[in-house]
Amino acid sequence: MSAKTNLKISTEPLSCTSETSLTKEQFLEMYRFVKMTRMFDEITVRLKRQAKLTGGVFTSLGQEATAVGTAFALEAQDFIAPLIRDIGAVFVKGILPRTIFAQYLGKANAPSRATDVQFHFADLEKGFVGPISHLGDMIPVMTGVLLAARMKKENRVAVAYIGEGASSTGAFHEGVNFAAVQKLPLITIIENNGYAYSTPTHNQCAAAHFVDKAIGYGILGLTVDGNDIVACYETMKKAVEHARSGNGSVLIEAMTYRRKGHAEHDNQSYVPEGEIDFWATTNDPLDRYERFLREENIAPGDELNQVVGEVEKYLERELAIAEDAPLPEAVAAAYDVFDNRIVPPAFKKRILVK
Repeated sequence: MSAKTNLKISTEPLSCTSETSLTKEQFLEMYRFVKMTRMFDEITVRLKRQAKLTGGVFTSLGQEATAVGTAFALEAQDFIAPLIRDIGAVFVKGILPRTIFAQYLGKANAPSRATDVQFHFADLEKGFVGPISHLGDMIPVMTGVLLAARMKKENRVAVAYIGEGASSTGAFHEGVNFAAVQKLPLITIIENNGYAYSTPTHNQCAAAHFVDKAIGYGILGLTVDGNDIVACYETMKKAVEHARSGNGSVLIEAMTYRRKGHAEHDNQSYVPEGEIDFWATTNDPLDRYERFLREENIAPGDELNQVVGEVEKYLERELAIAEDAPLPEAVAAAYDVFDNRIVPPAFKKRILVK
């Protein structure tokens, strides 16, 4: 282990694996999603510094490959419960950037109508259930989705993304254990990014590897280099096939690194000197994927540059749509809080009934 990193894994700059079933079109589509994730985060950071956002900004810098690669292996009917750093998985599931921009900007047409300024919302038709602050609690929710799917005879797999810190919670244990006993097709992805907020991994868990916890639940455990997007896809594909075939749950530990603080307000003073630069220069998931696409003659540099230009224009259009949307009326804050169908006559003239 290098003295410059807290994680107990090799950080040599490896190339993405070439042993894959992906086609050129899928390679480029996956590149589009991972580049969109990086550029979307850059825009939100810009908006935050321009004081256009009131809520926190949680970027996925350094972790984009895990979210995009794993979600890319799912089918349309499958469900995901991502973390705040898994916005790439949300894009893969079909949520438009304009929708999340509208959330961040507190617009009236946002799913939460400005009552929340993060992507804490759901789109059940697209199989997306947004994250909440109570980390680990979405695992039992996904078990409920899978129980309902079993009763309806629906062929679904559900994925819960968590950080390594959340694996110490009771919700993690109860959810994973229940899914294991019921042989539900649940895939739990532990994104081992080095820190549970500011607590280093070695101070958070005594286990040598988080994937070892799968043994105690009697389920399949897999480990993947979370900064190798192709490896993430292939590992997830294996997990999905295992779960969908009736073999029960899977626990995946994705080894990655969080190059930004918990949020933009976190100055990362707890990170050892040089660690962030070390990961940025040797193990950036986007750099590795671009190098792989070029060296394997899948896509030359000019073709990748064309994709980047298209994504940049697309995101700016999506942002413009969100910025042009109206702000909510103040009275809308009371919608879905009270039963506005039952309003005392004395108040009918004082409030706008939905």
